[in-house]
Amino acid sequence: MDPENLRPDSVAIRAGRADNGTALAPALWATSVFITPSLAEARRMSTVPRAERFYSRYSNPSVKAFEDAVAALEGAEASLAFASGMGALASVVFAFCSPGDHIVAQRQIYSGTQLFLAGVCARFGIEHTLVDGTAPGAFAEAVRPGKTMLVIAETPANPQLTLTDLAEIGSIQGPFTLVDATFGPPVMQQPLSFGVDLVMHSATKGISGHNDATLGVVSGAADLLDAIWSYSVLHGACASPFDATNGLRGIRTLAVRVARQSDTALRLAEYLEGHPAVARVMYPGLPSHPQHDLAKRQMTLTGSVLAIDLAGGLEAGRRFVEGVQLAQMASSLGGPETLVCSPANSTHAGLTPAELEAADIGPGFVRISVGLEHADDLVADFERALADRP
Repeated sequence: MDPENLRPDSVAIRAGRADNGTALAPALWATSVFITPSLAEARRMSTVPRAERFYSRYSNPSVKAFEDAVAALEGAEASLAFASGMGALASVVFAFCSPGDHIVAQRQIYSGTQLFLAGVCARFGIEHTLVDGTAPGAFAEAVRPGKTMLVIAETPANPQLTLTDLAEIGSIQGPFTLVDATFGPPVMQQPLSFGVDLVMHSATKGISGHNDATLGVVSGAADLLDAIWSYSVLHGACASPFDATNGLRGIRTLAVRVARQSDTALRLAEYLEGHPAVARVMYPGLPSHPQHDLAKRQMTLTGSVLAIDLAGGLEAGRRFVEGVQLAQMASSLGGPETLVCSPANSTHAGLTPAELEAADIGPGFVRISVGLEHADDLVADFERALADRP
């Protein structure tokens, strides 16, 4: 059967098996280096992109299997894995941008990306402009012809769950376009199909899905990935074969996990929307979400993450994240356990009060990553935690 005719659920099962032989489980190539058969072959592998069975900073069969599976799911010519999502982001930026260049990114963005742009990039003379990712035309209007090398969008955004119009990003001419789709794994949305150049994930999260791998991955056209690889092999943020194997295992169950998590997330969002202690619920699957129609146009599922603003502010947020018993407080997402966190005090703690306000992250803001527990048990757990208030 032609893999191009398979649906994402089937691709997740079949992809990344080139080196399996007759084994159903992938082999773990736990080696940093391979024997080189000849001097001529040593020279060839030292001078071509992504040589296999040479040195694992260049490529590794276990990592390649993970990359192949992600590329198949994204509908991409190629993928490139990294040691983390931030390793992926930094490699893309430094592969394409030099001093004097300009980046357009959205305000509703992961704090690590924002701090990287404002700190490291600024130190190297790479300018950036932040725009409202929900405002039509904002990205294109901020592009400086001849200077803007990269446009960075994130959808759904961390942690506000705002959406960016993928078709609009894909239509931008001139700079390379990159979408961070960590909150929207490839069984949920396909940024490349909208004309976007590159799609990136912190594959530590939903793609790996078991909280036992730290990975980043970028997908797109093969020539762009080769250009990124040429820098990344010097940057050294290469993925571990162990983590790549765990990531590939996670891909096998990605479709069923995200479907179950999306169903439970919607159930929790509906419950929380009617709770008197909750001032606001942010989840694209809710009809009340301001971009619900956009979610229906560009997403097949609405994801495992939602966010709430608690009416009692910081103290109410503290009581909730410390009061849950089935859910647990931790600063990640996409795994089998339901996790809660206060972004202002964890994932986005590096932002100034003004930056937090601009990002619409208040003291009572709580991000919830929905796991695989029974929805009724999670509702009961949240009810107990929300009742623990003055």
